[in-house]
Amino acid sequence: MRVKKRSKNRKAVKFYSTCFGFREPYKVLIDGTFVHHLLTQRLLPADDALRDLLSASRTPALFTSKCIVAELRRLGKSHAESFDSAQLLATTKCEHDKVVSAVNCVLSLIGDKNPEHFFVATQDADLREKLREIPGVPVIYGLKNSLFIEQPSVQQRKFAQLDEEKRLNMDISEYKKLMKAASEGKTTASENGSDGEQHERPISSLVKNALGVADKSKFKRNRAKGPNPLSCKKKKPKPQPSAIQNQGATADGEAKRKRVRKRKRSQKDNKQAEMAS
Repeated sequence: MRVKKRSKNRKAVKFYSTCFGFREPYKVLIDGTFVHHLLTQRLLPADDALRDLLSASRTPALFTSKCIVAELRRLGKSHAESFDSAQLLATTKCEHDKVVSAVNCVLSLIGDKNPEHFFVATQDADLREKLREIPGVPVIYGLKNSLFIEQPSVQQRKFAQLDEEKRLNMDISEYKKLMKAASEGKTTASENGSDGEQHERPISSLVKNALGVADKSKFKRNRAKGPNPLSCKKKKPKPQPSAIQNQGATADGEAKRKRVRKRKRSQKDNKQAEMAS
């Protein structure tokens, strides 16, 4: 079960990293409800717990705001420990002259597209529901002594898909500019024709030139122009033995045969002598 949960969390982090540009070290915006949950469940230290949750190689940066800290102060003694812990976190700047609720402060910091790439950690169900409608806002929450990352909502997946299609397809204004550049290049090519001939280039090549795209280079394979001169080299004839060498070899062979016959004869004489005795 733990492996399955870790795999889901990794997929969620990868989705936001790929589609919305989240990069390490991750930034986590924590509200008062999540600080209180960490303390009651003893998920400490918080930075290590969130690092394991995000499967990050670097410790994430934890942020809060002055409005969130002020709300914890107003809750009194029941949240005194949470108030002290929240004061230890880094404070991000919110543009509120007067203190507002933590929900409104978080929504104002996130904005329409979450430009700071915050992970929002909260136990507030209403705030989580509002954050699902904003693209590029991963939400962290806790259940008992475990932390989870909400899977991307339908709105966030649709926004990521539309953004990808927009990057792949050109706008109407860009298409008009390309066609205008192509027509101008076509007119110039027809005006530069020799002897009144109009050499028109295809629209595709004109658009490529307007975009500054170079044609694919055609590589020629180096083929052998002729046979390998080493393979055509004539073999050298083997040197023939001279007449003197032949005579010497013949004499050596004859002497060797004489020695063999003499040895056999002596062995035969010795046997006969032994038999006679």
